[in-house]
Amino acid sequence: MPNYDNDPEMKRVMQKFHDRTTQRFQEYDEKLKEQRQIFKDKCDKEIRKIILKDKIEKELTEKFVALDTNITTKDIPTCVCEKSSAEKTEKFCHNCGKTMGAIAPSWGFVSGIGYAAWTNYVAAKILEAGIKRGIEEGLSQIMKFTITSFPRAKTPSIAVTQLLSSGHFNSKITLFDIVQNINSTINGELEAKGFSEFSYIINVMSKKKTLNAFNSNFSQYSTPVTEAIDAAELAEGLKLATNTSILNNTIIASIVSIVVIVLVMVIIYLILRYRRKKQMNKKLQYIKLLKE
Repeated sequence: MPNYDNDPEMKRVMQKFHDRTTQRFQEYDEKLKEQRQIFKDKCDKEIRKIILKDKIEKELTEKFVALDTNITTKDIPTCVCEKSSAEKTEKFCHNCGKTMGAIAPSWGFVSGIGYAAWTNYVAAKILEAGIKRGIEEGLSQIMKFTITSFPRAKTPSIAVTQLLSSGHFNSKITLFDIVQNINSTINGELEAKGFSEFSYIINVMSKKKTLNAFNSNFSQYSTPVTEAIDAAELAEGLKLATNTSILNNTIIASIVSIVVIVLVMVIIYLILRYRRKKQMNKKLQYIKLLKE
């Protein structure tokens, strides 16, 4: 067996091999440490998410336990709904149209078209006022629920026009409609921007798929929204009723003027007819005398 311990050439080859092997092991260790750090950061992030989710669920569970959810159908109040301001205004306008139609049929036909347009305008304005106020109060109640559940939570700034532009609100709304709209349109975007607590509240509230189930669990937040909508519609109805009274006075004055003009024309016609008849009688008498 050859002895290479005293061979300089062989020593250089072995030293070179040792250096290269050591360098490659160092590079491998560095890459391994880098990969381990990446996986560690990823695992830490997932663990933080799980901890946050568990914390949120635990706090919500404690909040919901304090609520009385044992509600039966006997606990739901039944009410006799009165006519809305829009219906009263509509009946008032139609009665005025009928009165004018009885006085002057031609004017009644024209005014009927005008009143139909005015009635639609009044109903649309009342509905619009209720929707805007309902969205404002609805957003306020959702923010209130979020802060109550998570005192340190960040809440987003959502404009009323942002929800109106979705085209979802075309009739009378409730807090249930507002929550469902936010959940289906902008909730994912809000969560991505860091409003995780608010997004979680929306998810929890939107799990109630029917209005009755929603109101049973969140009546303390949905009731103020309904009251705000009714108040806004009533205020807008009273405001438009004042304008309607002014319009009625103007129309009545116009009708009186038309009736007076018609009466004057009828009187003039009767006078002229009487004079013509009198002249014809004189001519007939004169012709009769000539024949005799």
